[in-house]
Amino acid sequence: MKFLDQARIYIRSGDGGAGCVSFRREKFIEFGGPDGGDGGRGGDVVAECVEGLNTLIDYRYQQHFKAKTGMHGMGRNRAGGRGPDAVLKVPAGTQIFEEDGETLIADMTEVGQRVVIAKGGNGGFGNAHFKSSTNRAPRRANPGEQGQEMEIWLRLKLIADAGLVGLPNAGKSTFLATVSAAKPKIADYPFTTLHPGLGVVGIDGREFVLADIPGLIEGAHEGHGLGDRFLGHVERCGALLHLIDASGEHAGRAYRIVRQELDAYGANLSDKPEIIALSKCDVVDEETLKQQLERLRRAVSSYGPSVAAGEKRRPILKISAATGAGVKEALRALLSVVEGRRKVEAEAEPQPEWRP
Repeated sequence: MKFLDQARIYIRSGDGGAGCVSFRREKFIEFGGPDGGDGGRGGDVVAECVEGLNTLIDYRYQQHFKAKTGMHGMGRNRAGGRGPDAVLKVPAGTQIFEEDGETLIADMTEVGQRVVIAKGGNGGFGNAHFKSSTNRAPRRANPGEQGQEMEIWLRLKLIADAGLVGLPNAGKSTFLATVSAAKPKIADYPFTTLHPGLGVVGIDGREFVLADIPGLIEGAHEGHGLGDRFLGHVERCGALLHLIDASGEHAGRAYRIVRQELDAYGANLSDKPEIIALSKCDVVDEETLKQQLERLRRAVSSYGPSVAAGEKRRPILKISAATGAGVKEALRALLSVVEGRRKVEAEAEPQPEWRP
């Protein structure tokens, strides 16, 4: 299944049904009168968060969604039925924006969550609604109210506990494949990861979700490389694991490039707790490793925003996904941050009031 994290679609809620003009005429009934029923309400356009979806690929093949019109009113004071809704099924983490792409309509974060995006039109009144002591036989009825129509944007932002960032070919996909059952594409050339991936990581009997996104290059916020749009998938993460290739030219420069792109993207990514690790330590000799580690330390110490407010600077880790060296230490460091965030969120949730 192809990964698609953004889609533009057209929606229209249903029109209301028209009211009915009808009069009661029955043999042996002395008094008749108006008995036209009201029209039914048009269907709504509803977004529903469901399980089992992790992409918006369905909206690549269908971009128009229209709810049904409400049924018209009928004689004998029979009101029309309500029109069926149009339901947009989306994965958890989907944000819905107006046509401008900036005004947020809804943020679908929990399975089962339902949000009405466009309300259906009200049904029109039948002539029975207009009868009075001075108007005994009204011959008017209202048409149904028109539904709402608009174009909206669907943007999927993966819900993960931690995220992997770094330059292309920094070893992110190899790390994810090593610590989880995920099977991302791995090769010895840049930009092998073209779409974000998720993996469930287990360490010390506990689990968390780790997200891998395509690599960043200098100028990604200006559209270079694959751009920085994929950073939206780590906006919800509680911590970032920043991997720097030990076999690269300059570890300190690589670190600064990624940090600058995080700052340029915004969304408080640069304020998130960061675990820094030198990857691929098994492919360089001790002297090179020592030199790269010193370069990275200088870059980290000189980069002010690299430490979130209230966070202590953590030591730089040395890992090798191929040999497994340092991998458990990195996972434990991520887990400690993730569990700290979970605890804060649990305490922030309103507790149910106890009544005897």
